[in-house]
Amino acid sequence: MGKLNGFLEYKREIPADRSPAERVKDWGEFHEHMSEEAMQEQGARCMDCGTPFCHTGIMLNGMTSGCPIHNLIPEWNDYVYQGFWHEAYDRLQKTNNFPEFTGRVCPAPCEGSCVLGIINPPVTIKNIECAIIDRAFEEGWVQPKKIAVRTGKKVAIVGSGPAGLAAADQLNKAGHTVTVFERDDRIGGLLMYGIPNMKLDKDAVVQRRVDLMEKEGVTFVTNTEVGKDMSAEKLNDSFDAVLLCTGATRPRDLDVEGRSLKGVHFAMDYLRSATKSVLTGSNPAISAKGLDVVVIGGGDTGTDCVASALRQGCRSVTQLEIMPEPPACRQPDNPWPEWPKTLKVDYGQEEAAALQGEDPRCFAVMTKKLIGDDAGRVAHVEFSSVDWVLDEGRMVPRPVAGTEKVIPGQLVLLAMGFLGPEDELLKLLNVEQTERSTIKAGYDDFRTSSVKVFAAGDARRGQSLIVWAINEGRAAAREVDRYLMGSSYLP
Repeated sequence: MGKLNGFLEYKREIPADRSPAERVKDWGEFHEHMSEEAMQEQGARCMDCGTPFCHTGIMLNGMTSGCPIHNLIPEWNDYVYQGFWHEAYDRLQKTNNFPEFTGRVCPAPCEGSCVLGIINPPVTIKNIECAIIDRAFEEGWVQPKKIAVRTGKKVAIVGSGPAGLAAADQLNKAGHTVTVFERDDRIGGLLMYGIPNMKLDKDAVVQRRVDLMEKEGVTFVTNTEVGKDMSAEKLNDSFDAVLLCTGATRPRDLDVEGRSLKGVHFAMDYLRSATKSVLTGSNPAISAKGLDVVVIGGGDTGTDCVASALRQGCRSVTQLEIMPEPPACRQPDNPWPEWPKTLKVDYGQEEAAALQGEDPRCFAVMTKKLIGDDAGRVAHVEFSSVDWVLDEGRMVPRPVAGTEKVIPGQLVLLAMGFLGPEDELLKLLNVEQTERSTIKAGYDDFRTSSVKVFAAGDARRGQSLIVWAINEGRAAAREVDRYLMGSSYLP
């Protein structure tokens, strides 16, 4: 695969980004494009490694290693190197329904397990993937496909995030009549309102795929929350199978003094407000303009809050992370091909550093108190350093006395992860939940405790990556198809 000695001849290169000072002035995607020749050189770096780990998609030490949707990465890398772009697209679409999404927002566990990464920077798999699908759209290779035969079976999918969309795409290809219900006003779930526009353009990328699926026969119903706008009984009676892809949208809260003050919001509420404002041209319901912003929590969501606050014109932004600062390189207890637990500077932190002069993150700190003003609005945040100590076999944070610090913060955003799916609909459908509150459904058949009701994605496995959501949507679609038809030819 690739050029025999390509990994020795060419260095890893990724597309340049617009400068932080320039890109924070708008909400457009900030990645530039590389030339075809440059992309071919990056494809040439893919070694003939014999046993590629990039497409394994397994869990190692609680982390994802390799691609969960088992993309045929070495094959399309080789095709790009040779200049066979259409063939590269053919291989890519065999395993991935939405490479234009994953090529932009997936954290690329494939690169973390790249064999070349043992001795050199890994192959730029994510950027090559994005280049392939972008070219496919530009060349007109991506066209709606006519479904030759319809089975007469009707399937309802609740939730239009990546799991729901992947399942809808697969089940539609199998000939079933698919209806996707979304409680929001636009299709896409977290793809639409949980990821800012500068990372994933809503009209040019997300809506483009939704429009394509509509042309292929999928029906999308927005502004409809099953269990409220449409009864669970009607859903069950109207469809031959139901697939729940509602996500893990119940956020983890912060139990500290001052939590009820005005100006304290969950991160997803803030990000949704920001994206709605961009799409409609209206003023955001939650704005960071002119305020000192404190983001509590790390991860992609925390980074997205930092970047969005900068674009709204905040006065300052600080990000508090309870975990210690990661090391600069792999440690002995984090060997390849595990996901590398190393320090990364994402786009939001890069932008904050450029505008404020330093990385906005404070590591190994715990929020102690939110302090309000006379009007009942949050005005300051008090936090302290923590030490991570072993307690009954678990590492837990312990506040360090005398390290308390108070900083200004008139907007506090809670980005501390999610606890599982909302359970109102689950109760109405008599669907059992696990001790972690996720939907109890088999890993082999995705069936719940309720007859003809299936589940996939974050609602079933808990908060995870977009590639796991697509993996689950595809696998669940295969089992729904098997349930309806007795067998399935879906991959």
